Amino acid sequence: MPTPIQITLLRASHVLEVRFEDGESFRLPAEYLRVNSPSAEVQGHGPGQKVLVDGKADVNIDEIVPVGNYAVLLKFSDGHQTGIYSWDVLYELGSNQPSNWAAYLAALDAAGKQRRS
Repeated sequence: MPTPIQITLLRASHVLEVRFEDGESFRLPAEYLRVNSPSAEVQGHGPGQKVLVDGKADVNIDEIVPVGNYAVLLKFSDGHQTGIYSWDVLYELGSNQPSNWAAYLAALDAAGKQRRS
């Protein structure tokens, strides 16, 4: 997977902008990153255990902490700070953002949940 050459937090718009060495660039909303956190709290501990996270429309990223040369830890305004976003995860989330977001919205609707708490 490509490596990011620039990671920029746009606090006012609640967006993490990630530019990769292959020329791809993604604008990833904090809410999208939060509800797709790679943490066990969200993903579970095995296949089919992903938790549907709702009420995060207003979440923001408070801090970006580098993790070696392969990832960042995102600290969110709701206190969540256990997901380590590897370059592969960020690239996958960016590449599949439209389908991931549509699936998330459909899952919220099916569960009777909302983006805002």
